[in-house]
Amino acid sequence: MELKFTKMQGLGNDFVMIDAVRQAVRMTPELARQLADRRFGIGCDQVLVVESADGPDVDFVYRIFNADGGEVEQCGNGARCFARFVVDAGLTSKREIAVRTKGGVIRPRLEDDGRVTVDMGAPRLAPVQVPFVSDSEAVLQALEVAGATRYITAVSMGNPHAVQVVADVDTAPVAAEGPLIESHVRFPQRVNAGYLQVLDPQHIRLRVFERGAGETLACGTGACAAVVAGILRGLLESPVAVETRGGRLDLAWAGPGQPVLMTGPAERVFEGVVEV
Repeated sequence: MELKFTKMQGLGNDFVMIDAVRQAVRMTPELARQLADRRFGIGCDQVLVVESADGPDVDFVYRIFNADGGEVEQCGNGARCFARFVVDAGLTSKREIAVRTKGGVIRPRLEDDGRVTVDMGAPRLAPVQVPFVSDSEAVLQALEVAGATRYITAVSMGNPHAVQVVADVDTAPVAAEGPLIESHVRFPQRVNAGYLQVLDPQHIRLRVFERGAGETLACGTGACAAVVAGILRGLLESPVAVETRGGRLDLAWAGPGQPVLMTGPAERVFEGVVEV
Protein backbone atom coordinates (compact mmCIF):
# COMPACT_ATOMS: atom_id res chain seq x y z
CA MET A 1 0.00 0.00 0.00
CA GLU A 2 1.19 3.53 -0.76
CA LEU A 3 1.14 6.08 2.03
CA LYS A 4 1.54 9.82 1.46
CA PHE A 5 3.57 11.72 4.06
CA THR A 6 5.16 15.08 4.77
CA LYS A 7 8.48 15.41 6.59
CA MET A 8 8.58 18.40 8.97
CA GLN A 9 10.89 19.74 11.64
CA GLY A 10 10.78 22.14 14.55
CA LEU A 11 14.26 23.16 15.73
CA GLY A 12 15.68 19.92 14.37
CA ASN A 13 13.11 17.75 16.16
CA ASP A 14 11.85 15.92 13.07
CA PHE A 15 8.51 14.34 12.28
CA VAL A 16 6.74 12.26 9.67
CA MET A 17 3.26 13.76 9.27
CA ILE A 18 0.52 11.37 8.18
CA ASP A 19 -2.79 12.78 6.91
CA ALA A 20 -5.39 10.26 8.11
CA VAL A 21 -8.25 12.60 7.16
CA ARG A 22 -7.91 12.20 3.38
CA GLN A 23 -6.36 8.73 3.24
CA ALA A 24 -7.12 5.50 5.08
CA VAL A 25 -4.42 4.76 7.65
CA ARG A 26 -4.27 2.19 10.41
CA MET A 27 -1.29 3.34 12.44
CA THR A 28 0.32 0.63 14.56
CA PRO A 29 3.50 0.53 16.64
CA GLU A 30 5.08 -1.65 13.96
CA LEU A 31 4.25 0.80 11.17
CA ALA A 32 5.46 3.75 13.26
CA ARG A 33 8.81 2.01 13.85
CA GLN A 34 9.10 1.26 10.12
CA LEU A 35 8.46 4.89 9.14
CA ALA A 36 10.77 6.29 11.84
CA ASP A 37 13.74 4.05 10.99
CA ARG A 38 16.53 6.27 9.65
CA ARG A 39 18.11 3.49 7.59
CA PHE A 40 15.19 1.42 6.31
CA GLY A 41 12.37 3.97 6.55
CA ILE A 42 11.87 7.72 6.22
CA GLY A 43 13.50 8.60 9.51
CA CYS A 44 12.17 10.79 12.33
CA ASP A 45 11.95 11.31 16.06
CA GLN A 46 8.15 10.94 16.04
CA VAL A 47 5.35 9.97 13.67
CA LEU A 48 2.41 12.38 13.92
CA VAL A 49 -1.05 11.35 12.73
CA VAL A 50 -3.72 13.91 11.79
CA GLU A 51 -7.24 12.59 12.36
CA SER A 52 -10.70 14.14 12.00
CA ALA A 53 -12.34 15.75 15.02
CA ASP A 54 -14.06 13.35 17.43
CA GLY A 55 -16.32 16.00 18.96
CA PRO A 56 -17.59 19.57 18.56
CA ASP A 57 -14.99 21.01 20.95
CA VAL A 58 -11.98 20.32 18.69
CA ASP A 59 -10.93 20.71 15.06
CA PHE A 60 -8.65 17.65 14.86
CA VAL A 61 -7.29 14.69 16.80
CA TYR A 62 -3.50 14.46 17.06
CA ARG A 63 -1.78 11.09 17.70
CA ILE A 64 1.92 10.83 18.48
CA PHE A 65 4.14 7.77 18.06
CA ASN A 66 7.75 7.78 19.23
CA ALA A 67 10.47 6.21 17.13
CA ASP A 68 10.23 3.04 19.23
CA GLY A 69 6.56 2.67 18.26
CA GLY A 70 5.12 3.73 21.59
CA GLU A 71 2.11 6.06 21.46
CA VAL A 72 2.56 9.02 23.81
CA GLU A 73 0.46 11.84 25.19
CA GLN A 74 2.04 15.04 23.97
CA CYS A 75 4.76 16.65 21.81
CA GLY A 76 5.26 20.41 21.80
CA ASN A 77 7.48 20.78 18.73
CA GLY A 78 5.15 18.37 16.97
CA ALA A 79 2.15 20.53 17.92
CA ARG A 80 3.64 23.48 16.07
CA CYS A 81 4.34 21.31 13.02
CA PHE A 82 0.81 19.91 13.25
CA ALA A 83 -0.68 23.41 13.05
CA ARG A 84 1.55 24.41 10.15
CA PHE A 85 0.75 21.17 8.32
CA VAL A 86 -3.07 21.31 8.52
CA VAL A 87 -3.08 24.91 7.27
CA ASP A 88 -0.57 24.34 4.45
CA ALA A 89 -2.37 21.12 3.42
CA GLY A 90 -5.68 22.96 3.15
CA LEU A 91 -7.34 20.93 5.92
CA THR A 92 -8.39 24.15 7.65
CA SER A 93 -8.43 27.89 7.00
CA LYS A 94 -8.30 28.77 10.70
CA ARG A 95 -5.26 30.51 12.18
CA GLU A 96 -5.97 29.01 15.60
CA ILE A 97 -7.21 25.46 16.11
CA ALA A 98 -8.21 23.19 18.97
CA VAL A 99 -6.54 19.78 18.88
CA ARG A 100 -7.21 16.77 21.06
CA THR A 101 -4.21 14.73 22.21
CA LYS A 102 -3.96 11.87 24.70
CA GLY A 103 -2.67 14.49 27.15
CA GLY A 104 -5.58 16.90 26.69
CA VAL A 105 -6.68 19.67 24.33
CA ILE A 106 -4.05 22.11 23.04
CA ARG A 107 -4.54 25.29 20.99
CA PRO A 108 -1.86 26.13 18.39
CA ARG A 109 -2.01 29.54 16.66
CA LEU A 110 -0.13 30.66 13.53
CA GLU A 111 1.61 34.02 14.05
CA ASP A 112 2.14 36.68 11.38
CA ASP A 113 5.91 36.06 11.44
CA GLY A 114 5.43 32.41 10.46
CA ARG A 115 6.10 31.00 13.90
CA VAL A 116 3.49 29.05 15.86
CA THR A 117 2.33 29.71 19.42
CA VAL A 118 0.83 26.79 21.31
CA ASP A 119 -1.28 27.02 24.44
CA MET A 120 0.07 23.86 26.07
CA GLY A 121 -2.35 23.97 28.98
CA ALA A 122 -1.52 24.19 32.67
CA PRO A 123 1.28 21.99 34.00
CA ARG A 124 0.33 19.20 36.39
CA LEU A 125 2.50 19.26 39.47
CA ALA A 126 1.07 16.71 41.92
CA PRO A 127 3.18 13.50 41.85
CA VAL A 128 0.14 11.33 41.14
CA GLN A 129 -0.63 13.43 38.05
CA VAL A 130 2.88 13.13 36.53
CA PRO A 131 2.91 10.18 37.51
CA PHE A 132 5.81 10.06 39.99
CA VAL A 133 6.06 7.88 43.07
CA SER A 134 6.60 10.18 46.05
CA ASP A 135 5.14 10.76 49.50
CA SER A 136 5.90 14.49 49.19
CA GLU A 137 4.73 17.28 46.88
CA ALA A 138 7.98 19.22 47.32
CA VAL A 139 9.24 21.07 44.23
CA LEU A 140 12.69 19.50 44.63
CA GLN A 141 12.86 15.72 44.90
CA ALA A 142 15.85 13.44 45.49
CA LEU A 143 16.26 10.69 42.89
CA GLU A 144 18.84 7.92 43.17
CA VAL A 145 20.52 7.31 39.81
CA ALA A 146 23.38 4.81 39.44
CA GLY A 147 24.49 5.29 43.04
CA ALA A 148 24.32 9.11 42.89
CA THR A 149 21.62 11.45 44.17
CA ARG A 150 20.10 13.81 41.60
CA TYR A 151 17.62 16.52 42.55
CA ILE A 152 14.74 16.80 40.10
CA THR A 153 11.42 18.57 39.69
CA ALA A 154 8.66 16.33 38.34
CA VAL A 155 6.25 18.06 35.94
CA SER A 156 3.61 16.80 33.55
CA MET A 157 2.86 18.78 30.39
CA GLY A 158 0.46 16.03 29.36
CA ASN A 159 3.56 13.82 29.40
CA PRO A 160 6.00 13.26 32.29
CA HIS A 161 9.24 15.20 32.78
CA ALA A 162 12.05 15.07 35.35
CA VAL A 163 13.99 18.36 35.23
CA GLN A 164 17.34 18.89 36.95
CA VAL A 165 19.55 21.96 37.03
CA VAL A 166 23.16 21.52 35.87
CA ALA A 167 26.13 23.87 35.71
CA ASP A 168 26.78 23.21 32.01
CA VAL A 169 24.55 21.27 29.62
CA ASP A 170 27.54 20.51 27.38
CA THR A 171 29.13 18.35 30.09
CA ALA A 172 25.90 17.01 31.63
CA PRO A 173 25.67 13.17 31.65
CA VAL A 174 22.70 13.11 29.27
CA ALA A 175 23.75 10.01 27.32
CA ALA A 176 24.81 8.04 30.40
CA GLU A 177 22.08 8.95 32.88
CA GLY A 178 19.21 9.92 30.58
CA PRO A 179 18.21 6.29 29.88
CA LEU A 180 18.42 5.45 33.60
CA ILE A 181 16.13 8.32 34.54
CA GLU A 182 13.77 7.54 31.62
CA SER A 183 13.16 4.03 32.97
CA HIS A 184 13.44 4.84 36.70
CA VAL A 185 11.09 2.75 38.83
CA ARG A 186 9.61 5.89 40.42
CA PHE A 187 8.20 6.92 37.02
CA PRO A 188 5.71 4.13 36.20
CA GLN A 189 5.05 5.48 32.68
CA ARG A 190 8.72 6.31 32.07
CA VAL A 191 9.82 9.94 31.82
CA ASN A 192 11.61 12.58 29.73
CA ALA A 193 14.87 13.61 31.42
CA GLY A 194 15.63 17.34 31.18
CA TYR A 195 18.95 19.06 31.88
CA LEU A 196 18.58 22.80 32.53
CA GLN A 197 21.37 25.40 32.63
CA VAL A 198 20.40 28.87 33.87
CA LEU A 199 22.17 31.69 32.00
CA ASP A 200 20.08 34.44 33.62
CA PRO A 201 16.50 34.59 35.01
CA GLN A 202 15.04 34.90 31.49
CA HIS A 203 17.47 32.80 29.47
CA ILE A 204 18.33 29.10 29.74
CA ARG A 205 20.00 26.27 27.83
CA LEU A 206 18.37 22.85 27.70
CA ARG A 207 19.00 19.27 26.67
CA VAL A 208 16.36 16.53 26.90
CA PHE A 209 16.63 12.76 26.72
CA GLU A 210 13.17 11.90 25.41
CA ARG A 211 11.20 8.86 26.42
CA GLY A 212 11.22 6.40 23.53
CA ALA A 213 13.31 8.60 21.23
CA GLY A 214 16.62 9.33 22.98
CA GLU A 215 18.19 12.78 23.02
CA THR A 216 16.63 15.08 20.42
CA LEU A 217 17.80 18.46 19.15
CA ALA A 218 14.79 20.11 20.81
CA CYS A 219 11.82 19.10 22.97
CA GLY A 220 8.87 21.47 23.21
CA THR A 221 7.18 19.92 26.23
CA GLY A 222 10.62 19.58 27.81
CA ALA A 223 11.15 23.32 27.36
CA CYS A 224 7.78 23.99 29.00
CA ALA A 225 8.59 21.69 31.91
CA ALA A 226 12.04 23.24 32.36
CA VAL A 227 10.63 26.78 32.53
CA VAL A 228 7.93 25.67 34.98
CA ALA A 229 10.53 23.93 37.17
CA GLY A 230 12.86 26.93 37.06
CA ILE A 231 10.10 29.38 38.01
CA LEU A 232 8.86 27.13 40.82
CA ARG A 233 12.42 26.96 42.20
CA GLY A 234 12.77 30.75 42.05
CA LEU A 235 15.52 30.60 39.43
CA LEU A 236 13.56 32.03 36.47
CA GLU A 237 11.10 34.79 35.63
CA SER A 238 8.61 34.68 32.74
CA PRO A 239 9.05 35.12 29.81
CA VAL A 240 12.02 32.82 29.24
CA ALA A 241 14.11 32.19 26.11
CA VAL A 242 15.06 28.53 25.85
CA GLU A 243 18.15 27.66 23.80
CA THR A 244 18.18 24.06 22.57
CA ARG A 245 20.70 22.40 20.29
CA GLY A 246 18.24 22.92 17.45
CA GLY A 247 17.45 26.58 18.15
CA ARG A 248 15.35 28.88 20.32
CA LEU A 249 11.88 28.66 21.84
CA ASP A 250 10.11 31.47 23.70
CA LEU A 251 8.06 30.47 26.75
CA ALA A 252 5.68 32.33 29.05
CA TRP A 253 4.01 31.06 32.24
CA ALA A 254 2.10 33.16 34.78
CA GLY A 255 2.16 30.53 37.53
CA PRO A 256 0.30 27.47 38.89
CA GLY A 257 -3.08 26.88 37.28
CA GLN A 258 -2.16 28.98 34.23
CA PRO A 259 -1.29 27.65 30.75
CA VAL A 260 2.23 27.58 29.36
CA LEU A 261 2.55 29.46 26.05
CA MET A 262 5.27 28.24 23.70
CA THR A 263 6.33 30.03 20.50
CA GLY A 264 8.74 28.68 17.91
CA PRO A 265 9.25 27.68 14.27
CA ALA A 266 7.73 24.83 12.26
CA GLU A 267 8.99 24.00 8.77
CA ARG A 268 8.15 21.59 5.97
CA VAL A 269 11.17 19.65 4.70
CA PHE A 270 9.74 17.50 1.89
CA GLU A 271 6.78 15.40 0.80
CA GLY A 272 6.70 11.89 -0.56
CA VAL A 273 5.04 8.51 -0.91
CA VAL A 274 6.25 5.38 0.87
CA GLU A 275 5.35 1.73 0.31
CA VAL A 276 4.13 0.08 3.53
